[in-house]
Amino acid sequence: MGMFSKILGFKGKSSEYLLSLDIGTEVVKALVFKIDETSGVGVVKGVGRARQGIKDMHSGAVSDISGVIVNCREAIAMAKAMAGTKQVEKAIIGIAGELVKGTTTTVHYERINPEIRIDTPELKNIIQKVQWKAFDRIRAQLAWETGHSEIDVQLINAAIVDARIDGYKVTNPVGFQGRDVSISVFNAYAPMIHLGALQKIGDELKLELLNIAAEPYAVARSMGIEDATDFSAVFIDIGGGTTDVAVVRNGGLEGTKMFGLGGRAFTKRLAQELSVGFEEAEVLKIKYSEGKLGKDVSVKIEKILNDDCDVWLRGIELTLSEFSEADLLPYRFFLCGGGSGLPGIKKALAGPKWSSNLPFAKPIEVSFLQPKDVVNIVDETRQLKDPQDITPMGLANLALDLVGEEKMMSGILRRAVKMIQK
Repeated sequence: MGMFSKILGFKGKSSEYLLSLDIGTEVVKALVFKIDETSGVGVVKGVGRARQGIKDMHSGAVSDISGVIVNCREAIAMAKAMAGTKQVEKAIIGIAGELVKGTTTTVHYERINPEIRIDTPELKNIIQKVQWKAFDRIRAQLAWETGHSEIDVQLINAAIVDARIDGYKVTNPVGFQGRDVSISVFNAYAPMIHLGALQKIGDELKLELLNIAAEPYAVARSMGIEDATDFSAVFIDIGGGTTDVAVVRNGGLEGTKMFGLGGRAFTKRLAQELSVGFEEAEVLKIKYSEGKLGKDVSVKIEKILNDDCDVWLRGIELTLSEFSEADLLPYRFFLCGGGSGLPGIKKALAGPKWSSNLPFAKPIEVSFLQPKDVVNIVDETRQLKDPQDITPMGLANLALDLVGEEKMMSGILRRAVKMIQK
């Protein structure tokens, strides 16, 4: 059974403890949570964090499996101790990296007999066409980017984000009449080499991997966007090694992209310019972000990091330019991740010198995602306070989809996914 079919097929028990594991470039974050029987929300019972070694991760991907396993064990042990449990077996793990790709594919299907009502076999046929088209598109994109014509990728997340009949939005096309049926499905793919590393880590930690989820997908879903048809925004998760971007239009996730520039690049710049070690530069960067340095030192650091902020901003501009071909870009930006606290990041985004190059309907509005913004997750520990905690909370929110009855559209999609994975 593939990983995605596992997550759709699993029916959790409210008495079980579940684990959300965010293996970041700088820090491993572990949340132990239970699902409340009455409300169905996830209740965080324990939180654990462990710092990564500088050689453990590279650009969001695992580079030293044994080192990462040690750090994960430390974070999980802390979370389990806080939760007061020794038994946590099922986990959802996040995946990042430059070759993790997410895109929404839409197929328009013209029916020969529009007066006949759509049945389940016909809907299944349409969804299968969407998935094969999406799979071919992703493989072609990765082949162009890497120069390898046969890169081995696997689907890790799939969700139907829009269904319309003759232009009218429906939640389930079965039973409707009409000529033009369009189905939009978001798919996230990752190279097998990255997935294999995470699966190895899960095996060594004796965890049953319910799902390995694309982190920008988890962040975008964390606000409950799927039911808000008028919601559009850009989500930016700045980690230690990568920046993850997710674009949402009209409540649907249009796509996700990543580029290999995050907080670690700013730390290295400080270390180089100030002639200090990496660890000391990291401490300085964090104190600068928290406003705990004197004015003169803060001004000096700001000047040092200005050029890097401009380079990072060009990465954002290039990334968003790939989403701007069809329509105006959302003007609302939500930031999260450990690197988002750098003052120059928000300042650069809110500045006018780059946004004029892209089609925004209104001046950009920048705000930070906070733990209280994550739907269906309640933090009993009071340890989740910052934008850097959004990703593990978003992963926990995704895990809530594991319980309850499977909807018909999700069931058809799951079976279509299994056909592709064979």
